[in-house]
Amino acid sequence: MNALRTLGVRRPGRLAAEAAALLVAAATAFPLYWMVLSAFKPAGEIQSTNPRPWTLSPSLDSFRRVFEQQDFGRYFLNSLIVAVTVVLASALIAFLAATAVTRFRFRFRTTLLIMFLVAQMVPVEALTIPMFFLMRDFGQLNTLGSLILPHIAFSLPFAIWMLRGFVRAVPEALEEQAQIDGASRTRFLWQILFPLVFPGLVATSVFSFISTWNDFLFAKSFIISDTSQSTLPMALLVFFKPDENDWGGIMAGSTVMTVPVLVFFVLVQRRLVSGLGGAVKD
Repeated sequence: MNALRTLGVRRPGRLAAEAAALLVAAATAFPLYWMVLSAFKPAGEIQSTNPRPWTLSPSLDSFRRVFEQQDFGRYFLNSLIVAVTVVLASALIAFLAATAVTRFRFRFRTTLLIMFLVAQMVPVEALTIPMFFLMRDFGQLNTLGSLILPHIAFSLPFAIWMLRGFVRAVPEALEEQAQIDGASRTRFLWQILFPLVFPGLVATSVFSFISTWNDFLFAKSFIISDTSQSTLPMALLVFFKPDENDWGGIMAGSTVMTVPVLVFFVLVQRRLVSGLGGAVKD
């Protein structure tokens, strides 16, 4: 009787929580749905004063205008090169740095960790102009390097702080046992420690990939004259016109930009869940 009463009390609360979760999910997914819907709508329905959340005559004209745009494939390749380079470089550096600040004791270690947190609080917009002059002095303007280096720098503080928990969760006794068995520090680092913290690397890589892939500020600020070095978000500017914006092309281009992010997320979702779970546990 008490068990049934307990279930009766918990069930309404659980239903309310599930309903709230569904509402949040619907509110989150609706903009994506509207973007994809607008990409398939014909021009007449997009410009209609009475928009409908469906279309009875889907069209591929918007996608055709996107793929027929000059150098669209080049922009896509540039975005892919920048995103993949940032993900790999930031993951490697963050793994080594997180291992160093966790396993080794040195002066100003705590100060360094606090600086990682402070770096996360500085808005990107406040650093864009100083970084522009920095890239100009290094001769990196109008190159993909001007996009890769800043994104690596902005990805590292979060990645190092998050991976620090994964490295700390690995017992030091495991390293001692590996050394007794004859394994060098390098072998322990790459053959034992690296696989154990790999879920954390995946989790940080997702955030690095999304922020780099969707970047518009750096691409607009650092790629000034050489359009061959532009990335995919810059390609959307073609559809913004002074007289009337091509909303079909904008939505179709945005949909194309979203596909690689979804594919990347699907490929790493299992590792991502375990990685975020490990971070919360820590």
